[in-house]
Amino acid sequence: MLTVSLLVCAMMALATADDGDVASNNTDITSSYKEDPSCPASWHKYNDRCFLFVPRTLDWSDAEKNCQSLKGNLASVHSIQEYQFIQMIITQQTHANPMTWIGGTACQKHSNWFWSDGRPFSFTFWCAGEPNNAGGNQGCLRMNYGEHNCWDDIQCSDKLPSVCARNP
Repeated sequence: MLTVSLLVCAMMALATADDGDVASNNTDITSSYKEDPSCPASWHKYNDRCFLFVPRTLDWSDAEKNCQSLKGNLASVHSIQEYQFIQMIITQQTHANPMTWIGGTACQKHSNWFWSDGRPFSFTFWCAGEPNNAGGNQGCLRMNYGEHNCWDDIQCSDKLPSVCARNP
């Protein structure tokens, strides 16, 4: 019983900890976060979608196929609050901020970015100087890059964990 209590306290501390890379006011994040039976087990609801962190490392294409097999896509991101929520899910499960695939791709033209779920690509959180298409073949988007945990374009063949999103 003591072990369970300690685990619950640790999870609560992690959920409320002030991470320097995440805004200190998490009110917007937690107010939209709901335990909701409309999301499958292990998925986390934020606003109108369910999110799942997948720790297994895959290349971008296999990560997208995996999300599709779960009736979703790699996550698209539409606000800073949603991005911070996704970061919170990752941090709660890994106790870190690993670089992670989300659904941005520019595989056809490196100047045109799209979300794999077809939603508009209007919000961005690129790191300074990104996307840069270094080497001419960086057509996929990873999050939690660098000291600011921002977005970076990278080769799609790299293997990273991922975040899936789906409707409830």
